[in-house]
Amino acid sequence: MEWYLPVIWAGLIGTAVMLYVVLDGFDLGIAILFPATKDEAERDQMMNSVAPFWDGNETWLVLGGGGLWVAFPKAYAIIMPAFYIPVILMLLALIFRGVAFEFRWVAKPKHRIWDLAFWLGSTIAAFAQGLILGGLIQGITVANGQFAGKPLDWLTPFSVMCGAGVVVGYALLGATWLVYKTEGAVAERARAQAKLLLLGLMAFAILVSLWTPYAHPRIAERWFTPANFALLWPFPLLTAYCGWMVWKRLHGQHEFAPFAFTIAIFVLCFLGLAISNYPYLVPPGLTIWDVAAAPASHIFVLIGVSFLLPMILFYTAFVYWTFRGKVKLDSGYH
Repeated sequence: MEWYLPVIWAGLIGTAVMLYVVLDGFDLGIAILFPATKDEAERDQMMNSVAPFWDGNETWLVLGGGGLWVAFPKAYAIIMPAFYIPVILMLLALIFRGVAFEFRWVAKPKHRIWDLAFWLGSTIAAFAQGLILGGLIQGITVANGQFAGKPLDWLTPFSVMCGAGVVVGYALLGATWLVYKTEGAVAERARAQAKLLLLGLMAFAILVSLWTPYAHPRIAERWFTPANFALLWPFPLLTAYCGWMVWKRLHGQHEFAPFAFTIAIFVLCFLGLAISNYPYLVPPGLTIWDVAAAPASHIFVLIGVSFLLPMILFYTAFVYWTFRGKVKLDSGYH
């Protein structure tokens, strides 16, 4: 097997997942913040700030999931049975979120049920993603190349903590996005919310950073052996620096900087998790080479992705550029 093909595909899937977390994270976060106001015009403004982007952001989830199925079919066959419940919960919640986004506008003035569906669907989807993340970090029971655990192995205090952390993190992304994209009462309230959410996210990041090496010797060895520690110490320091910059910029009149540094926190945390687990795609025992598809399959699909990925990136950049600028209170959704 060409050793580099699984590495390339792991990088592509990891990039797709990271882009999904960042891009869909802020519109899920806006819905998580929905109960903070009952003013209909302000809720309209919050939804209008993501109206051109939210469905396109989910493209990266499809690319990540599809890439896992094609490039690492053995991993897909193990991971899916291990997380059937949270995956189904996440997908149903995303469906409710999407339906609520469209139906809320046509159901006015009797749209309270869709407000609830928008908030609840987004919050449950974020929490389910955290459960899956926590379950993967803990590891999956595998025997003879198949999932050999129980249906609720993923449900532990650690995974629940990860779920809560993802909800708080997405809410922070949503709050800093509103600071950047809106004005008036919505932006000012989001600035105040972001300060509290930042403290919550950093607390969860510290807790995960302490819990994982304590509970999993393989992660402790990766980070705290002398050679690795000398190489990896900038990551937690950079994360702390980005957190400080978000805090500092929120206390000024900056609009884009808090959002940009929040994205940097997510990217650094994602890289930290990748460093902790590489090369294991199904922790703690199966590497990317153990679960990879045939080289011919990798090459065939890689040719298609080499054309598709630039198109997605161009489309994404074009939409964000086209709908740049502030969303005002009276902006409309069509």
